[in-house]
Amino acid sequence: MKTFLCVILLAIISFSCQKELSSENTLASLPTVTTTTATSITNSTAASGGNITDDGGANVTARGVCWSTSPNPVVTGNHTTDGAASGTFASNITGITATTVYYARAYATNSEGTAYGNELSFTTTNTTTALPTVTTASLSAITITTTTGGGNVVADGGATVTARGVCWATTANPDITASHTTDGTGTGIFVSAVTALTAATTYHVRAYATNSVGTSYGGDSVFTTASTTTLPTITTTAISSITSTTATSGGTISADGGAAVTVRGVCWSTTVNPTIALPTKTTDGTGIGTFTSAITGLTAATTYHVRAYATNSVGTAYGNDVSFTTSSNTPDVYVAGYEFAVTNQVAKVWKNGIATALTNGTNSAQATSVFVSGTDVYVVGFEYDIPTKSTAKIWKNGIATSLSNGTQDAYAYSVFVSGADVYVAGTEYNGIFDVPKIWKNGIATSLTNGTTEAGANSVFVAGSDVYVAGYELSGLKAVAKIWKNGVPTAISDGTKDNYAYCVYINGTDVYASGIEYNGGTTDIAKVWKNGIATNLTNGTTDGYANAVAVLGTDVYIAGNDKNGSSPAVAKLWKNGIATNLTNGAADGYANAICINGTDVYVAGQEYNASGGVAKIWKNGVPISLTNGTNDAAAYSIFVK
Repeated sequence: MKTFLCVILLAIISFSCQKELSSENTLASLPTVTTTTATSITNSTAASGGNITDDGGANVTARGVCWSTSPNPVVTGNHTTDGAASGTFASNITGITATTVYYARAYATNSEGTAYGNELSFTTTNTTTALPTVTTASLSAITITTTTGGGNVVADGGATVTARGVCWATTANPDITASHTTDGTGTGIFVSAVTALTAATTYHVRAYATNSVGTSYGGDSVFTTASTTTLPTITTTAISSITSTTATSGGTISADGGAAVTVRGVCWSTTVNPTIALPTKTTDGTGIGTFTSAITGLTAATTYHVRAYATNSVGTAYGNDVSFTTSSNTPDVYVAGYEFAVTNQVAKVWKNGIATALTNGTNSAQATSVFVSGTDVYVVGFEYDIPTKSTAKIWKNGIATSLSNGTQDAYAYSVFVSGADVYVAGTEYNGIFDVPKIWKNGIATSLTNGTTEAGANSVFVAGSDVYVAGYELSGLKAVAKIWKNGVPTAISDGTKDNYAYCVYINGTDVYASGIEYNGGTTDIAKVWKNGIATNLTNGTTDGYANAVAVLGTDVYIAGNDKNGSSPAVAKLWKNGIATNLTNGAADGYANAICINGTDVYVAGQEYNASGGVAKIWKNGVPISLTNGTNDAAAYSIFVK
């Protein structure tokens, strides 16, 4: 019996110990949570949240914030549900009433119950409005008594901004009970003039904006006024629009030195640091800011020094010295052609009479056209890279690029540059006929289908329109044609051979020059205006109109006229009236023309016993480009 009772007692003790150990292993407590300060408070919403730093040993099954108009809100009232885990969380409080005090607490629930964070309170805003939002602008133009400030009203808070400006004081965070400006109403950027300041004093400035809710302020900006009146602060503007006699400059006055700027401008001289004691100066208004000055009465090809100046009651201040050189009165004259060397023609370009060889003389070559765009010099022509085949070529600043592949003869006769696009007109043989072509940036387009003989001699670009002059056989007769953007227009009727050698656009008028075979033994020099032909020669002599240029209402033609076996005479026609450029003692040819201002330039050649002498004529006065010992010719001229 005693043994039985001992067994029972041991069993009871063992069971009791097991229950106590199991209870210790599963013990939990409420979570630990804090409440996040309320932000973004409006008339009906607010933002809060919480941070659960300890889950109490049991999983958090719900969390959020609860709120009420009474202290100690609980989850049985208004609340959010924002996940189920430890850590931080955000809560959006909605559906609340304007201008009301609310109490809010974060909460967290686990298996042991619901714990609450610290309580906070906040007040919702007015039903429809809030204070404006405004920022303070940086201060500028600080003098001994003034500065310039301002601000930006980025939001009106839902009510019209009835006043805005800046306020200032010698203490931090001034408000509108201190000195202030009034600079309009509404939102946006405004500028304020801060005045009546004391020299050498530190001030605080804030922008403000007022609506029906009240007045809000931007950030506090600090500045110190100047100690005394000084010279203005000024810089000189870089020189632009330089010609042979004029240029443009100016200056920027960033501060008046505490006294009004009464005169400003630029002064210039051929020596460093010019002053207003010189007569060479401008007067361009008063006050601070940026101004522009026209510099006139300069001498061509001369270096000048310029300084901006500004004068106040203290004296005259000068900007930095800027130098520039006026352009030359003499333009640059570019000519394309060739000169014979040993056994072959060498393609050449002359600039102001100085020749540059484009080919080395190994193969025969000619330069037929030149065009200058900016600082780039474009020349086109052809070279017999294969002894029996001619390759159309373009040289840009002396560097050659082939336009054709050399399998058939090809020739480039004319170049025109428009913006970034380079246009070339010429022909390429297709094995049966010559085909007129236009190359744009090296890409060729045929102007005919290649079933008849045709050629392209000249290109001119006006705006977005590309004009090409040439010819195409119709039956047995050559028809002079103008292609506009690839669409041909015949300017002769096909009863006689006609060839268009040059095209020129003046406004809406299309001019072409060329020849017509009169059916006998001579050619007639012609000019076409909008398809209407005018004869320059009467057919009793052999006439050629090789180039045309137009200035205003004046039409200039370069060509030549030959009477029977007599030498050809180079000629210039102005409005149909011919002027001889050569005397007829030897053959002379005028191949190209360019107008620059009031000057008329013609390029061509005149023969002597050794061959052609490459020449230009300026206003009828000849200038030789070669010395006459080797045959040479000038085919194109460009003056810039």
